[in-house]
Order: sequence, then C-alpha cells, then structure tokens
Amino acid sequence: MSQNDALPGRTVKCPTCGKSSEWSAGNKWRPFCSERCRKIDLGAWASDEYRVPGSEPDPGKLEH
Repeated sequence: MSQNDALPGRTVKCPTCGKSSEWSAGNKWRPFCSERCRKIDLGAWASDEYRVPGSEPDPGKLEH
C-alpha cells in the first residue's frame, strides 16, 4: 500500500483549523477539511508566514 492510498475510516486533524478531516480519495482537499482551509494555508506560504530555515547564499560564492 502506498502512502497516497487511503486507509478506511482514517481521519486526521486539518492543519489549518484542527477540525477532523477524512483522509480518503473522496476528500479532494486532504489533508485539509475544505477548500477554504487549503487556501488559507496557501496564502500563508505566499505571504512568507511560513519559512524553511536557512541563510541567504553569498552572491560572491555562487557557482555559474
């Protein structure tokens, strides 16, 4: 069974609102509970509310 296959009756917490969300092919917004929660999360990434830690590269050391 691959990671993308749904387990029968499995629910997860929506990462945005915390509400229970069905993890199945029938929930096209998974792991989110709704399109609204998915868009809120996408907007947070787009506005730099979420960031992957790291430092800016030194432009003088970039390979061409």
